Amino acid sequence: MKVAIVHYWLVNMRGGEKMLEALLEMYPDADIYTHVYNHKAVSDIIKSHKIYTSSIQKLPFALKLYQLYMPLMPKALLEFNLQGYDLVISSESGPAKGVVPNPNAYHLCYCHSPMRYLWDMYHDYFKDAGLFVKFFMKRLIPSLRIWDVTSANLVDRFITNSGYVAKRIKRIYNRDAEVVYGPAPIEQYLNAVREPEDFYLFFGQLTGYKRCDIAIDACLKSGRKLIIAGSGASKKEIKKYKKNNLIIFKGRVSDEEAVSLFSKARALLFPGIEDLGLVPIEAQAAGCPVIAYRDGGALETVKENVTGIFFNEQTSESLIAAMDYFEKEKNFSDRGVFIEHVRNFSKDAFIKRIERIVKERKKV
Repeated sequence: MKVAIVHYWLVNMRGGEKMLEALLEMYPDADIYTHVYNHKAVSDIIKSHKIYTSSIQKLPFALKLYQLYMPLMPKALLEFNLQGYDLVISSESGPAKGVVPNPNAYHLCYCHSPMRYLWDMYHDYFKDAGLFVKFFMKRLIPSLRIWDVTSANLVDRFITNSGYVAKRIKRIYNRDAEVVYGPAPIEQYLNAVREPEDFYLFFGQLTGYKRCDIAIDACLKSGRKLIIAGSGASKKEIKKYKKNNLIIFKGRVSDEEAVSLFSKARALLFPGIEDLGLVPIEAQAAGCPVIAYRDGGALETVKENVTGIFFNEQTSESLIAAMDYFEKEKNFSDRGVFIEHVRNFSKDAFIKRIERIVKERKKV
């Protein structure tokens, strides 16, 4: 079986690229098609495969400005000749599913999310855009929405990373999507020795929707220590809290440091809404309980009262109440239940589910 994997762009190593690595492990002879490829930014596993790029790669400063070229990507997908492949897997977060395989091929789309800047986060992107970008967004987004919905008809079967995203796929494309979790890199955390210290942890890039501000405000108001691990903090923010020993910015940390932080934190604070969220899974793999906002993918990654608890309002007051309850009422010392839970999100579980779905293709 000849396999092609169409991935939206290859410019970093995040969750989508980790999933791509797992697919390449399944299909070691697969070819990769993508709009933009930065060979310096991806793993050796990905670089070892034959990679084809679209004409977007040749546009000025494409490795940095690729998202601005998004309106050109649907047409660029037509450059990919996939007629010789039996299985086409599109990895969709930017434009990828609009390819045209041969009539006898099976097109499986792993949709990480319908494009957020076209749909549910359009107004957020528009608000933060400059005048030049806003001008084109107003004129191009309607036609891109039509293309996005129409191109869903080219897919034989949708799969996705959470029930939260599956609902979005149903609403936008009117297509059912099977949930296939992972692959989360849990193995590096499973042997962590759990030795909790007196601090809470926020882990991840400091972008607005992750709501680190809620975690900071809650810890300042309640006199709790918070360590923030992740890039994105401004010098102004760091300086603001420098004299306050309750809030500590670590910046980007290594894998080894991440293991140490997860094993020592009282709990991970997760106040944002994410489609799935790898960080809570990694924390739980290290035995670290999670205090999460009750929405989004956290409802699937955190097992309530077993590996963590939830708070019901996206406010510091609600988070403080949850931390009070956590400290007085909860004991999360059984590593066995944590390990059993996170194995649902492992690479092995991911591969088994994909293999089963591909075998079922003739029945669909």
